[in-house]
Amino acid sequence: MIEAFLEMMSAERGAALNTLQSYRRDLEDADRFLRARGAGGLHAAQTADLSAYLHGLEAQGFAASSQARRLSALRQFFRFLFAENVRSDNPTGVISSPKKQRGLPRHLSMEAVSRLLETARREALEGKKSPAQARRTARTHAIVEFLYATGLRISELTRLPATILHREEPFFMVKGKGGKERLVPLSDSARHAGQAYRMLLEGDERARQCPFLFPDDSFSGPVARQVLARDLKATGARCGIAAESLSPHVLRHAFATHLLENGADLRVVQQLLGHADISTTQIYTHVMDERLHALVSAHHPLAASGNRQ
Repeated sequence: MIEAFLEMMSAERGAALNTLQSYRRDLEDADRFLRARGAGGLHAAQTADLSAYLHGLEAQGFAASSQARRLSALRQFFRFLFAENVRSDNPTGVISSPKKQRGLPRHLSMEAVSRLLETARREALEGKKSPAQARRTARTHAIVEFLYATGLRISELTRLPATILHREEPFFMVKGKGGKERLVPLSDSARHAGQAYRMLLEGDERARQCPFLFPDDSFSGPVARQVLARDLKATGARCGIAAESLSPHVLRHAFATHLLENGADLRVVQQLLGHADISTTQIYTHVMDERLHALVSAHHPLAASGNRQ
């Protein structure tokens, strides 16, 4: 039944490959646990069986967020079984979600991002490199510029078509989670970095045949996210940014945080990030606290009268 569920998620809901792989891992892990417990497999599980599985995850030290993700996968699976008349109940209905402590997203200061951008730009312009090194440093520069200018997820970035550089518009359309499209900004510096990188590929016929802006070394598909993350961390290390403090997602957080710090509207940031729910974007409001406090202190009538006393 797991295969049938995954086929439904792919065909009817357009779930991305990464999402399907995550569902498969979580459901197959639960299935193995339940079979070892003698419950007859996941499709036949009862509430007590699933509670035991989740308690086992907690005992193993899984974070509340990981437990909640697996419970979410189980809920969707049993909803599918109910809709297909395979089961007449949903054993996850009375299981409470583990309480998650929502931490603040890690992000870089504007000064740190400036150092990163300058290092990537300088290394891309340095001479005395092999063609492969020149392409890699130019790609890293373009990646840093694109991530910080657009706030894209790394999965969205790697799938960008090369054709977006053929237009001069300050925005382009990207397809995000759930196949939803949104407009994202493209700065001149990001466009120029992308064009400089693509110029280094012009002599290779395979590059013209590959549709991706950032192809892998064989030009058979997009470059792997792990490769970009590795090169990004290496560049950060050379300008004093610790590896654990830097990732493609950290630059997405920096994009949102710095927009809000400079007065952007939360709804606008939500649209640029592609968040379906404003509550997801509200995690960034921690950066607005000082600015809002200063605004109220300066302009609220009661605050003003208090200052006069």
